[in-house]
Amino acid sequence: MKILIAEDDPSLRRVLTALLEKNSYSVDAVGDGEEALEYLRIGSYDGVILDIMMPKMDGLEVLTVIRREKNTVPVLMLTAKSEIDDKVAGLDLGANDYLTKPFDLRELLARLRVLTRKPNVQQSNILELGNTRLDTGTFTLSAPRGSYRLANKEYQTMLLLMRNPGILLPPGRFLENIWDPESKAEENTVWTYISYLRRKLGAIGSDLQITTRRNAGYLLEKKL
Repeated sequence: MKILIAEDDPSLRRVLTALLEKNSYSVDAVGDGEEALEYLRIGSYDGVILDIMMPKMDGLEVLTVIRREKNTVPVLMLTAKSEIDDKVAGLDLGANDYLTKPFDLRELLARLRVLTRKPNVQQSNILELGNTRLDTGTFTLSAPRGSYRLANKEYQTMLLLMRNPGILLPPGRFLENIWDPESKAEENTVWTYISYLRRKLGAIGSDLQITTRRNAGYLLEKKL
């Protein structure tokens, strides 16, 4: 299982990362809210450990944005405060559970196991834009005239675009977040996958288009 840790205290972040990796979790760890939001928009996680008090964006702001964007990843909030208002605010915004610092590491692991326990019936998370849907559970891209099950890199490219509609994304953003640094992928590799997606969007009757801005990047937008 893959977990994102968003915690601004470097020592606690290292402890949590080591603890989770020792317990067979795959871990990404970040130190501020903006970086946490970036990772959540481009990655797929089974759970998030999200500190409330962080620089740039606090945990409640990050939670508000991802729930508005229909990201249903389970979230365990961490707070140094004991006031009930902070806990209620997090739960009302869509947090699944919370822990107040300081906490016992065994309790955190127990809560994380409950948080990431898979239901008997798999639930897919659907991203919708215009008349187009991307099922993040089955990698299926669909529109009125049909659907495609996307290959891995196609899916990750489309996911990044759909989570950033109307935003110009440079080729380096795709390379950094989708391809392994050792793969030696280049900008023309990104262009190739953009071309695959354009053909599929056209074939299924999507009202979305991927526009190229010369020497700048790509953006997903509705057709005029």
